[in-house]
Amino acid sequence: MPHIVLHLSGPVDAALGQRSVDKVIDLTCRVLGKKPEVISIQVLFTPSEQWFIAGKTLAETGRSAFHLDISVTDETNTKAEKAQFIRELHAAFKELRPDLHEVSYVHVIDARAAAYGYGGRTQEFRHQQAGV
Repeated sequence: MPHIVLHLSGPVDAALGQRSVDKVIDLTCRVLGKKPEVISIQVLFTPSEQWFIAGKTLAETGRSAFHLDISVTDETNTKAEKAQFIRELHAAFKELRPDLHEVSYVHVIDARAAAYGYGGRTQEFRHQQAGV
């Protein structure tokens, strides 16, 4: 775990996508303590003409934006860790995209262990099998 969906504004840019994934993986491992071998990331690009903030497109304002949803197993991260992740992630994207609009969101989704998993097994099952 976790599963991540990253939306980036602008045309498809494989190099930006890879740099973004590298930053996200680093922060997810370092700040949230997740294992890199089970991090799944989907990167989606949205044309700036189709991304609106306050009723104006990013094309109109000359800005860029991102939105990241990350699903983690509930009760595996503290409020402080999640706050640090959101703070550092925004700073990392500001470095990647200096024209970044402040209204770029991060959503840490605390998913119940019994309702979330991969490989056909829930996180609750994994927890019980570990004898924790």
